[in-house]
Amino acid sequence: MTVAVLTASDAAPYKALMLHAYENAADAFTSTPEERAKESDEWWVKRIAHPEGMTVAFGEFKGESLVGTVALEFSAKPKTKHKALVVGMYVLPLLRGNGSARALLQAAIQFCTDRGDIRAVQLEVTEGNTPAISLYESLGFTAYGLEPMAVLTPTGFRSKVHMWRSLPSPANAASPLRCGCVE
Repeated sequence: MTVAVLTASDAAPYKALMLHAYENAADAFTSTPEERAKESDEWWVKRIAHPEGMTVAFGEFKGESLVGTVALEFSAKPKTKHKALVVGMYVLPLLRGNGSARALLQAAIQFCTDRGDIRAVQLEVTEGNTPAISLYESLGFTAYGLEPMAVLTPTGFRSKVHMWRSLPSPANAASPLRCGCVE
């Protein structure tokens, strides 16, 4: 299996994988398959490879098939451009437990580190998703809040755990950013 940055040419398989995710892991996502199926091809391209660099997505391939993905969203606002948001984390159920999710998330974290201007990576995970929370914690994420009734799913309201991890400041920074938190 191979992890790679997705490009515009991967939009169709990415869309198919995510529509599968929205259908089969409804509690994990705030979007429905019906809602996302209506999105244009351009929307899907921007989701994985925004022309201004506001998003980037990673995919895990088994042969030619896209079997897992995670994306990052970045902010253009001066006061929040130091953060990245992890979205759309999904691995096909039959391939879970083999390190795919870890490899995808490690690629996303490394991308943020290499970029040099990202100091914090954030994500949301459905409360009770113990395997995902354990993975995130093992990669340095810590919970900083719980959003009750964050999403209405077919099984009822679900809360979202908000998690984050800091990234090291660039080695060549003249003055480290101060965040008022324990790192």
